[in-house]
Amino acid sequence: MQRVLTQRVARLFAVRIKLSPSVGAAANMSTLLVNRPQYSCLRELGLSEDNDGVYNGSWGGQGQVVTSYCPANNEPIARVRQATMAEYEETVQKAQDAWKVWADVPAPKRGEVVRQIGDALRGKIKALGSLVSLEMGKIYVEGVGEVQEYVDVCDYAVGLSRMIGGPILPSERPGHALIEQWNPVGLSFSRPLAVLFFMFVCRIVAEVLERNHLPGAICSMTCGGADIGTAMAKDERVGLLSFTGSTQVGKQVAMMVQERFGRQLLELGGNNAIIVFEDADLNLVVPSAVFASVGTAGQRCTTTRRLMLHESVHDDVVERIAKAYKQIRIGDPWERNTLYGPLHTKQAVQQYLAAIEQVKQQGGTLVCGGKIMDRPGNYVEPTIITGLPHDAPIVHTETFVPILYVLKFKTEDEAFAWNNEVKQGLSSSIFTKDMGRVFRWLGPKGSDCGIVNVNIPTSGAEIGGAFGGEKHTGGGRESGSDSWKQYMRRSTCTINYSKDLPLAQGIKFE
Repeated sequence: MQRVLTQRVARLFAVRIKLSPSVGAAANMSTLLVNRPQYSCLRELGLSEDNDGVYNGSWGGQGQVVTSYCPANNEPIARVRQATMAEYEETVQKAQDAWKVWADVPAPKRGEVVRQIGDALRGKIKALGSLVSLEMGKIYVEGVGEVQEYVDVCDYAVGLSRMIGGPILPSERPGHALIEQWNPVGLSFSRPLAVLFFMFVCRIVAEVLERNHLPGAICSMTCGGADIGTAMAKDERVGLLSFTGSTQVGKQVAMMVQERFGRQLLELGGNNAIIVFEDADLNLVVPSAVFASVGTAGQRCTTTRRLMLHESVHDDVVERIAKAYKQIRIGDPWERNTLYGPLHTKQAVQQYLAAIEQVKQQGGTLVCGGKIMDRPGNYVEPTIITGLPHDAPIVHTETFVPILYVLKFKTEDEAFAWNNEVKQGLSSSIFTKDMGRVFRWLGPKGSDCGIVNVNIPTSGAEIGGAFGGEKHTGGGRESGSDSWKQYMRRSTCTINYSKDLPLAQGIKFE
């Protein structure tokens, strides 16, 4: 709710690194998925063959035309007209004007608008979930879950709208009041999403704003390439840049924003670990490890990439997980019983193959998987690797694919150290019944991650807690707890309601 502007760029810095590689150059497509009867829900959302990629109160897009592809079959879904630099400038100006209106609306009234947005999303949750599945390759239930999370955050923000405030602090000076005041930081850019999905979220939000007689530019959108992304990172009018993506691109964003002393919120990579001790409940461990390593085909930022097993349970757990992997239902993400879909892009498939080759070169053993699947789309086999040392280069590399590295450890100190030795610090979990160990894990010598779990997987975070990580993960926090403060500016205010002028620290100036 405090994001007075949510501008999203679908292909930020795409010239250097493609963040949304499913969006390709425009081509003459004789058959787009949007025209096929089995995808009629796309028409229900208002999707057409050619779609505007700019919204600032009115729809437009005079830039390059790009095509979004379905990763399950690599067939084109629809086309999008991106923004030009002139349209970006127009959008920022309109957003600034809209901010002046939005800032005058009391926070509880803004919360009411957000409540209506959440309700509007609820009404389209199945259609939007289907679009997420089609465009991103997530299985249908995860696509719906993605939209449900958006709805949950709206609900959370409604409550915050009547609770946000600063403390009243005791002043050392008689007749003085000392308070903290929080105000919105101003224009902000939020992370890239699937381009078609966000276009229709933006459309839903715009309809709610219009019903409330508010400027549509409160929620603006610009789809663009490297020129738009660079302009936004360098734009002093953008008070906060919130970026989710790779560490490499995050560094570029951070340097440009910091150069102008702007504010940034980074959600970058994760090389997440589950640690299983000798006293763990293996009936919890196996489904947790499988869900966290295979869910979304290994493409969550919180995916489990390292599974550390105490030497006494190592062989048993590997055998159980390998058996479970063979039972995973792989297929079209639109089919309701599918548990495992495609990788997002052809580029990801090549990264998967390159990682498998490095595994072999570094002495790892393939327990299962390791190959491309013989079917349309970007499908690869979920893979388990054993036999590599904890500090092998490939183990310390976050490859955004379904490869699980299994490591054998002997002691608690060893396992905790291995968890913390990677550059990223997003999510982590241990499985144990030892309460002393639990609190050591949560303490200063335990996990150095932003998410520290016990007896649950590394993925599946709730929105009520702050989400984010440390080190090369970027340090940003979003969703619950006091994460709202990152979208605000804080003022310390001293009010003299007396007739005297005492100075702080007892200073006399007479």
